[in-house]
Amino acid sequence: MNKPLHIRPADKSDANALATLAGELGYPATAADMTVRIEELISRSDHGVYVADLDSVVGWIHVSSVQSLESDPFAEIRGLVVAPSHRRLGIGGKLVAMAERWAQQRGCRRIRVRTNVVRGEAKALYQRRGYRSAKTQEVFDRFLGIPGSQQYTAAAPDPHG
Repeated sequence: MNKPLHIRPADKSDANALATLAGELGYPATAADMTVRIEELISRSDHGVYVADLDSVVGWIHVSSVQSLESDPFAEIRGLVVAPSHRRLGIGGKLVAMAERWAQQRGCRRIRVRTNVVRGEAKALYQRRGYRSAKTQEVFDRFLGIPGSQQYTAAAPDPHG
């Protein structure tokens, strides 16, 4: 690392780097897609998007506040990724610490993260920071057939009636 690590709020000029890193997570996106997402999220006070910047962006984290009927408000880490070339250098932990500070500043008493069971390094990172598994669940998706979405098909029948 030539430059000291700087954790800072993301801006739309980071779109290409964030898109590339999202692909590392298995969520490919174009820079144009990411620009739209960044602009929307950074305009909202209930979302925080931060980048780990060295000579370039090498990681990002997205955190948001969640309000629901069944529980008090809490924060949730929505995504975290560090470039493979910069993993195991403490960058992920610093991004998580930023998300935790963001949550505390908004009065959240709890922060949650969901991680895919195949992401062993992510699980270890969170456990080292004191996170504990609270439950196991399945995630169900259903694409709604909205024109312009990746999964849109004009004549897709609904198999559930």
